[in-house]
Amino acid sequence: MSITRRDFLNGVAIAIAAGVAPISLLQAAQGGNALAHKTLNYPPALTGLRGNHPGSFEPAHSIALGGKQYNFKAAPLEGEYDLVIVGAGISGLAAACFYQQLLGADKKILLLDNHDDFGGHAKRNEFSTPDGLLLGYGGSESLQSPRSVFSPVALGLLKALEVNIDELAKGFQQTFYPDLGLSRGVYFDEKHFGVNKIVSGDPSHSVADDIPRDRLNGRSLAAFIGDFPLNDADKAALLALHEDKTDYLSGMTQKEKDLWVTRNSYTTFLRDKVGLSKQAIAYFQQRTSDFQAVGIDATACSDARLCDLPGFGGMNLTPLDAEEQAELDDPYIFHLPDGNAGLTRLMVRKLIPQVAPGHTMQDVVLAKFDYSQLDQPKHKVRLRLGSAALQAKNIHHADKSKGVEVTYIKEGKLYRVRAKQSIMAGYNMMIPHIVPELPEPQKEALRQNVKAPLVYANVVIKNWQAFVKLGVHEIYSPTAPYSRVKLDYPVNLGGYEHPKNPDQPICLHMVYVPTLPNTGLSAREQSRMGRATILGMPFEQHEQMIREQLQGMLGGAGFNHEQDILAITVNRWSHGYSYATNTLFDDEVQSEKWMELGRQPIGNITIANSDSAWSPYAHSAIDQAWRAVNELATMKQGSALKKKVTKI
Repeated sequence: MSITRRDFLNGVAIAIAAGVAPISLLQAAQGGNALAHKTLNYPPALTGLRGNHPGSFEPAHSIALGGKQYNFKAAPLEGEYDLVIVGAGISGLAAACFYQQLLGADKKILLLDNHDDFGGHAKRNEFSTPDGLLLGYGGSESLQSPRSVFSPVALGLLKALEVNIDELAKGFQQTFYPDLGLSRGVYFDEKHFGVNKIVSGDPSHSVADDIPRDRLNGRSLAAFIGDFPLNDADKAALLALHEDKTDYLSGMTQKEKDLWVTRNSYTTFLRDKVGLSKQAIAYFQQRTSDFQAVGIDATACSDARLCDLPGFGGMNLTPLDAEEQAELDDPYIFHLPDGNAGLTRLMVRKLIPQVAPGHTMQDVVLAKFDYSQLDQPKHKVRLRLGSAALQAKNIHHADKSKGVEVTYIKEGKLYRVRAKQSIMAGYNMMIPHIVPELPEPQKEALRQNVKAPLVYANVVIKNWQAFVKLGVHEIYSPTAPYSRVKLDYPVNLGGYEHPKNPDQPICLHMVYVPTLPNTGLSAREQSRMGRATILGMPFEQHEQMIREQLQGMLGGAGFNHEQDILAITVNRWSHGYSYATNTLFDDEVQSEKWMELGRQPIGNITIANSDSAWSPYAHSAIDQAWRAVNELATMKQGSALKKKVTKI
C-alpha cells in the first residue's frame, strides 16, 4: 500500500514506523519547524514554514497587539557591549560593519535577531536532491541596478566584501532559457477564465528584466493575445491597447496628465479611459503584485508605467527620471545563487570570521557556516538568534555616563544587556513598542510604514520537462494565488551550477501577495488584512494552494504533484516590502516629513532599516545603516570633545 502525502497528514504514520519517513515530511507534519531544529540544527536546510516562522513573531505581537506586561527590571543582566543592534538583516549587519569601520574593529558588538537564522528578508534556502545541492532565495532577491543607482557607500561595502558586480553579471546565464526555446507565459485558471490554460510566447518586456529584449522568444502580439480564453471583442481591445499610440487623456495639458496618472489607479484607467471590460482588465490584475506588492486597483498609473504596462506610449507624459528608467532598462542579473542571503553571509563572515573560511563572493556560495560560532564570548562580534528585543531605553550610569539598556526574550526567558549605543534595525512599525520613550509624533510617523505581506515559496520538483513541453520558463497568473512561478535564475558561481538538463531537479520560485482586489481599500489596509490572512494559514494550507496551482498549470504537460514535488519551503513575510509612497493615498510632501521624523535618533539610539527610506531595496538598507552609524559616531565625537573641553 502506498502512503500519500494526504495520508501522512491525516495521521497514518506507517512510514515513520518503518524508519523511512523523509525529513521534509517530518518537518511539514510539525509545522515545518520544531522537529527540524532537533534533527538538523542548520536553519538554511529547514523546509516547511520559514520567513516569519512560528516562534519568531509571537513575543513582538504580545506587546504590540496583546498589551502583555513584562517585568523588565527582574531580567538578569547578561553583559555589556559598545553597541547592541536589534535586527540582523541587511541593514543591521551593514551597521555592524560600518561601526567597526568608523569606530574600530575592537568594539564589542551584539546583534539580536528574533528569527532562528540571520539575514532578515535575505534568507537562504538549501535543498538536498538526488542530483546534489540546490540553492534558493527566501526573500531579498538581487541587487537592483547597482551600476546606476547604488550610492558610493553601498558600492564601497560591496567592494569591502569582495563582491565584484562584473563577475556577478558574468555568472548569470542570461540566454540559457531563451537558448532552449523557452519564453514567458500566462496561466489562465479555470475558476476565473473557464479553463486551465498556459499561453506561451509573451512578447512583453518587464521591469527589472533578466532576459534581453531581443531574446524573449515572444510571438506577435496578435498571435499571443489571440490564444487568450477571452471573447473576440476583449482580445481586440487588448491588442489595440498594446499596439495603438492612443492619447487616452487627450484634451489635458502635460501637467494635467502627469497629475492624473498619479491620482488614478491603473484599473480606473483601463475601465474609464481605455474602456476595457472587467474580464479584459482581470488579465492585468496581478501584473504589479511582485514589484509593487499590490494589484492594479491600488497601483497608480504612474507606477504602472514604471512596470512597463501598456497604454501610455501616446500620451506625451513627462519622461521617467534616470533611476526609474534604469529599473526598466538595466539587466536584472546581479544575483548570487541564494539571492541577497549571499550578501548577508558575506557580512556575517566578515564580522565573525570563525563561522566559515574564505573571503570572496565566490567562496561563500558553498561555504557551510558553523552556527555554533555566531554567539561566542571570545568574539568581538556576537550574533544571538531566537532573541526578540522587547524594550530599549536610554539610561544614565552611576558615573554619569550615558548608555542604552535592551531587554530581550529568548526561549521564554527575559535577559538584559547594556551598551554605550544601540541601533534599531528591525521594522519601523515595531520600534514605537520597543522604544516607548520616543515622542508621540515620531511614533506616529514610524507607524505609517505599513509593510506589505509577501510569500516566497521555493518548490523543488523532480524535473522540469513540463515547462519544456509548454515552452515556458516563467509564468504570470492574473488571478491564481501565486502571481509568478518561474524556474530558478540560471546562475553559475563559486562552484555552484544551476540545473541544465530538464530531467534534473530544479527549484521553482513562486510569489504570492495576499491582496483584496477591487475592494476600494488602500494599500495600507490591504497589507494589514493580507498580513492577517497569511499569519492565519498553517503550512498545510499553503502547501495545498501550491499543489493545486501547480497541478492546474502543469498537469496538461504530464506534471503530477504527488510524484514530482520533492520539497516545499514557504517563506512567509507578514511584514515584507517596506512601504513606498503611493500617490493614490499619500501626500508626497507629508510622506517625506514622516520619513525624516521617523528616523530621528533618540538619545543613544538610532534607527537603520529600509523602512527609514520607505524603499524596499538592499541598497536602501545599506545607506540607512551608514546614516545611523554616522549619527552614533557624531554622538561619540561630540561626547569626547565635551570631555576634552571640561578637562581643559
